[in-house]
Amino acid sequence: MNTLSPTTSRKSIHRAWAMYDWGNSAYNLVITSTIFPVYYNAVTTTRSADGTRILSDQVVLFGHSFHNTALSNYVLALAYAIVVLLSPILSSVADLQGNKKRFMQAFTYLGAGACVGLYFFDATNVGWGLFCFALAAIGYCGSLVFYNAFLPEIATDAEQDKLSAQGFALGYIGSVLLQLFCFTLFFFPSWYGMEQGSDGLAARISFLLVGLWWMGFAQIPFRKLPKGTARVGQGQTSIFRNAVQELRKVWNQVKEMPVLKRYLFAFFLYSMGVQTVMLAAANFGAKELNLASSQLIITILVIQLVAIGGAYLMAKLSARHGNLNVLLLVVALWIAICIAAYFTYTAVQFYALAGVVGLVMGGIQSLSRSTYSKLMPETKDTASFFSFYDVTEKLAIVIGIFSFGAIEELTGSMRNSILLLIVFFLVGGILLVQARGRSKQ
Repeated sequence: MNTLSPTTSRKSIHRAWAMYDWGNSAYNLVITSTIFPVYYNAVTTTRSADGTRILSDQVVLFGHSFHNTALSNYVLALAYAIVVLLSPILSSVADLQGNKKRFMQAFTYLGAGACVGLYFFDATNVGWGLFCFALAAIGYCGSLVFYNAFLPEIATDAEQDKLSAQGFALGYIGSVLLQLFCFTLFFFPSWYGMEQGSDGLAARISFLLVGLWWMGFAQIPFRKLPKGTARVGQGQTSIFRNAVQELRKVWNQVKEMPVLKRYLFAFFLYSMGVQTVMLAAANFGAKELNLASSQLIITILVIQLVAIGGAYLMAKLSARHGNLNVLLLVVALWIAICIAAYFTYTAVQFYALAGVVGLVMGGIQSLSRSTYSKLMPETKDTASFFSFYDVTEKLAIVIGIFSFGAIEELTGSMRNSILLLIVFFLVGGILLVQARGRSKQ
């Protein structure tokens, strides 16, 4: 599957590929995990004078009133649903025309541009903020379809675990560096000629910086990643029909591979839990534990730092014990995390739990990607296969995030939503056990 032969060229391309994680992970940290959810909650929540009680967390949009965090979950679920619909069509075109990099560029500029647009989001235009939030998610997720599809093309099976972990680790390092700079906007505003208490402006500048950072560092892989080759004599059918045919072709191959089939079902279920925990952590700390914005941002930063080591640790463990064995261990840890989160009521408990989340967060993401890359068959249709992977993950996120928000909307507490995540992880773990029984990975 790997088409690169010269060692020096391969290493150079590996570094460039991993640098895309360095650029786009700033979006994942600042927009989905820390500053945006904290800022969004602040501008859509009315608190008591002493700040200890929430008086209102309702947002009115299109004539309907929603809990603010539930609404942001619905918007994110909608964005991922759009990616689920688009990525099979676009990846089919990319495989036929050999232009994965062009689609990766288009989604990158869409997502980064939306982050820049968030600079103009404040309490007077919540709708605009949510619109840019959705576009940024579409750009981020859409670009990853084509980014991930390069992995089996540029690395051998033996290199893929390490390279996947390298990408995630660089992503955590790069995003943390930008996050630290953004911290100075909040805690030392006088350095930049801003007044104390200018947290709203600091947040909006942070969104702007994320867009520029993402767009700027993406130029490294854009210059280095190989150009594809169009398939001669194909592509005469309609784009939609061809996309359906490509997905059906992938699914027909998956059905004949029992290990891959069980792995994908397991991945689908535990991804509902993993991604929801990652996206809801800051909101949980703010609403259930009443933690201050600075506490939340620093906690999520610590998670990112721990995750760097977690990604490499899981890669080393998988080399010794096999991918599926290590994934099963990590899923078991996620179940324990969710149980502990349900009974978390203090800031100290939240911090301790955050450290464990960081350890397993990077590991399960990088290992899931490389495990799929190893289990998939030899093929030139890498974009279609990784589109199938991405559809599986994003559909899981749609269900997970929507369910999490719906349970909060119905019960008034995010804590009750955690119980559903435990079920997702448990069933996913059972399927991993079945896959492990048929594989040596």
